[in-house]
Amino acid sequence: MTVAPDEQVVLRPRRVVWLASVLAVVLVTVFVVVALLLRHSDTGVIFQVSDQVAMIGIGVLMGAASMLLAMPRARADADGIEVRNVLTTRRFRWSEVLAVTFPDGAAFARLELPDDEYHPVLAVQAVDRERAVAAVRALRRLHRRAHGG
Repeated sequence: MTVAPDEQVVLRPRRVVWLASVLAVVLVTVFVVVALLLRHSDTGVIFQVSDQVAMIGIGVLMGAASMLLAMPRARADADGIEVRNVLTTRRFRWSEVLAVTFPDGAAFARLELPDDEYHPVLAVQAVDRERAVAAVRALRRLHRRAHGG
């Protein structure tokens, strides 16, 4: 992954998105099947259509919640990096970032910040292997360029 001086790099996790999508489909399917089988239960409890609709709704909500794992994205350019993790988005100028690191054994990359702080970059995950390596290299090139290196 080479980076031109005026190019923007957009990074997203790949395997986690795939797993989250499969999980969402499985959750919705299971809850729909359970909802359909509720009316034919021999437990002595009487289930109404509203109970079935509620079960399907719970499945849809759980499926949607699992898709939050597909949200991470990092968008970097010559000025800085915007990191969208699961629920938050934050922009950093390269002057604020000390380094782009991927510590041994870590699940995702991170931005090293002043005062021993760091910000996770969930868009670059270890399970993506070679893509993660290329992504970190591209981010480091942009970071070096911004610091005149």
